[in-house]
Amino acid sequence: MRGKSYTIRIGVFLTILTVFGLSFVGYGVTNSATYVGSEACAECHEKEFSNYSKYSKKAHSSASIKIMASDLAQDELKDCYSCHATGYGKPGGFVSFEKTPQLADAGCEVCHGPGSLHVEDGDPELIKAKVDIKDCETCHNADRVENFNFKPLIYGGAH
Repeated sequence: MRGKSYTIRIGVFLTILTVFGLSFVGYGVTNSATYVGSEACAECHEKEFSNYSKYSKKAHSSASIKIMASDLAQDELKDCYSCHATGYGKPGGFVSFEKTPQLADAGCEVCHGPGSLHVEDGDPELIKAKVDIKDCETCHNADRVENFNFKPLIYGGAH
């Protein structure tokens, strides 16, 4: 009888060990995409990147914010960065011109989301390929149209 009891205990122990061990599979490994900047999109999306580059020096640019920064309060700067920088206020997003210069403009990932996984793998399922009106309205809303006198949802040049 002792042999059977021993076998059952070993079986229970191994089952617990397996279940416990599986809970750590992938521990510390993240599958969350991070922001990489629009340059990373250029290799596969040449036409779109070319159009983006042509227009990004205008309304999407954060260069004017950089010039005005000394005259703006911190809260005002945050409002500017939320639309004129990539991923501001989000994990891995724009922090400052010095720390994250590749995210300093409103780039591809503002609309399409963080692109690191898509860039690494190329799988179109790993990025938001199609954007909708809700994505645009984050920045192109009634308040901003009135405050900055720009037309909402005008062709931005990327697509």
